[in-house]
This record gives sequence, C-alpha cells and structure tokens, in this order.
Amino acid sequence: MSIGKPRVLVVDDEQAIRRFLRVALTSQAYTVIEAASGQEALSSAIADKPDIIILDLGLPDIDGVEVTRLLRQWAQIPIIILSVRGSESNKIAALDAGADDYLTKPFGVGELLARLRASLRRMARPTGEPVFTSGDLKVDLTKRIVTVADREVQLTPRSMDCFVCW
Repeated sequence: MSIGKPRVLVVDDEQAIRRFLRVALTSQAYTVIEAASGQEALSSAIADKPDIIILDLGLPDIDGVEVTRLLRQWAQIPIIILSVRGSESNKIAALDAGADDYLTKPFGVGELLARLRASLRRMARPTGEPVFTSGDLKVDLTKRIVTVADREVQLTPRSMDCFVCW
C-alpha cells in the first residue's frame, strides 16, 4: 500500500458517477484516479499502482467481471464492484472472478467508505506473518500465495481469507 493518502482507481463509464465519487473520496483524504473503460482500468492499474479499485460491471469495451479476471492474473489489489446489476448471479460471478466486495447502485457513501476502509485494513496486515506448511501444501499468509507441490494454486480472495482467518 502506498504511503500517504490511499490511491483509489474509480472505473465507471458514467462521468457523473466518477465525478461524484471523486468529490466524495477526495473529501475523505483519498487520491482518486479515474478510468472510463476496462482497457483504461487495466492500463491505470499498471501505471498508477492504486491501493484499491472501485469497478463498475457495465463498461463499454470489457465487462467488469472480465476486467476482474484479468487483474487477478497478476495483481491482488482489492476490488470493490459498484454496479446497478443487483442479481445474485451477477454478484456470484464478480466475486468468483476475484472481486473482494460488491455494492449495488444506488448506494450510500458512508457504506462505500466503510467498505473501502475494511478492504484497506485487510491489505495493511503487518509483514512477517507465518508460512503454514503441511506436506506438499504451503500457505504464505503474507504474500497470500498457496502452493501444492511447488505449484501455485489460484484462490479467490474470499477463499484466501479463509486461510488467513483460520
């Protein structure tokens, strides 16, 4: 996590939503980076190194679920989905793709801020947590990596949290 103000990448194709979130988040000492498409989000995640991402599912080029899958191939940045899609199947798809949280529009700013703080707290765990080993299974709690017979096993953030809480 960056030192100073947490950096939030807000990804939404609606300029009004991005503007609203920029005002709400900057008033709470967050630095806001904006993207209007999935491709912009992926590029910004690499270039700007945000501490957390707020991601809409309905993007003009790449669906937010696919953006989440692509990000999870190389990054563990917390992702909070913020979408009008409120069905259980949409929530399951996003969470299974690697999203850490899901909030439906319309939303309360207070709840969004609380979810941001909770996600950032989870990422700010102190270093030096133990590595659990049992036979071929190895769980590095600090790096959030699980390996079996020296091959990395891809887990959703929620599944990894089970190891951390265990």
